[in-house]
Amino acid sequence: MANKFDLADMQAFAAVAELQSFRAAAEAVHISQPAFSRRIDKLEEALGVRLLDRTTRRVTLTAVGRDFFRKTRQWLDDLDAMMLGMGDIAARRVGEVTIACVPSAVYYFLPQVVRRYHEKFPRIRVKVHDASANEVLVAVAQGEADFGLNFIGSQEAEIEFRPVLTERFVAACRRDHPLARRKKITWAELGQHDFMSVGRSSGNRLLMDLALANVPDRPQCQYEARHVTTLLGLVEAGLGVAAVPALAMPGKDHPTLISIALTDPVVTRKMGLIRRRGKSLTPAAQQLHDMLASNRAGRTASARAVRAG
Repeated sequence: MANKFDLADMQAFAAVAELQSFRAAAEAVHISQPAFSRRIDKLEEALGVRLLDRTTRRVTLTAVGRDFFRKTRQWLDDLDAMMLGMGDIAARRVGEVTIACVPSAVYYFLPQVVRRYHEKFPRIRVKVHDASANEVLVAVAQGEADFGLNFIGSQEAEIEFRPVLTERFVAACRRDHPLARRKKITWAELGQHDFMSVGRSSGNRLLMDLALANVPDRPQCQYEARHVTTLLGLVEAGLGVAAVPALAMPGKDHPTLISIALTDPVVTRKMGLIRRRGKSLTPAAQQLHDMLASNRAGRTASARAVRAG
């Protein structure tokens, strides 16, 4: 071949093949769009074939491009795996992993694992996309995040759900509240006080509504908030009591808030790692995914969540 291409050209091609946008792909590899276009032109010239069909609105792979992309993706993944497994080279590896996560799971799962991951791969940037359960699911399904931590997704055909813990819902109240000395209470008893909940668009609210559908004296909301953290702020301010996932509660040494086990019925949610079914993770993302799956701190949180109260 008269012209040669290099690793950067192949990485550029893989980016545009996945993102189907020159602008987004150029941003992903951190170069200007004109420089990115030159890389693709250089690659096509070197190969002597057209890999992409480009219009003003979209980018699609040609038949040859689809075949070349499969081979390129495999080659890049193999290269990543080799580099991640080679000591000093791993420490110099550059890249990015995005994990989508519901906020209540961030504190118990991510800090220790991300710290160990950073020690092993200091130049790989980890982005945490903390969002609602529905937003986390969409981010993973659409490829905006490599994988996620969520309590919904097990029923989605395109999502692989790997359970990591089961936690129960608990009552949140102030330490000076009449319920604070109780070790457990029923949902009906909770409903005798000013009750607050997340809104109907929340995944947590859906779980509670389904579990309490046949409970005659279920609590009726006096106040609603969009996020559990906001709800806890309202409880702390003395506006009432709330039902929240155990992992959302602060530690036992919190000066104002306390959690109480809820019964009749016991309502639980299952937290798990989610990823797109049939879609391989990059080696860098796979490393972080596996570290989270085997995390001892997560298992400790699991036991604490089930015993909450």
